[in-house]
Amino acid sequence: MADQRSKETLAEEDLVARLRARDSSAMSQLYDRYSPTLYGIVFRIVKDENVAEDVLQEAILRIWVSFDKYDASKGRLFTWMLNICRNLAIDTIRSKQYRVSILSQKIEADSRIFHYTDTFKPEHIGMREIVDKLNPEQKQIIDLMYFDGLTQSEIAESYDIPLGTVKTRARNAVKFLSRLFKGRA
Repeated sequence: MADQRSKETLAEEDLVARLRARDSSAMSQLYDRYSPTLYGIVFRIVKDENVAEDVLQEAILRIWVSFDKYDASKGRLFTWMLNICRNLAIDTIRSKQYRVSILSQKIEADSRIFHYTDTFKPEHIGMREIVDKLNPEQKQIIDLMYFDGLTQSEIAESYDIPLGTVKTRARNAVKFLSRLFKGRA
């Protein structure tokens, strides 16, 4: 066991020396050796295969470009790469672009389910047609709140709309819909 560990340490030291010398074949070896594990860690954070692949590719590029910053005295190579991948994955899921793309995917998936479902939902009878009478800004807010289940705060944050504006649009939409239901509009 100790003999195996020393072989791994020597192999890692050789790999590090070759990477410091900017040996591109060492980068291929590093990728082949570590990418499956790093991908698994990234995937657990981002929960999307395509995004995980993109994050891993960006992380590998970052590792190659910033390899001179790796300090073996502070930790193993794998730990250093793991931190780069983990931080990049976390930055990705915190990014506005990621959150909006996830919401867009959810909206698309939900709309496909809504249009093709065979289940009867009394709360949706005629609601789409009534909501379509709202102005586009109010309709967007009501769609997101009623059909997608988002809170006003989530809508404000995801779509970069001030919370007060979201609340005003929702309130005006509800007033308009109330008049429609009462037959006054």
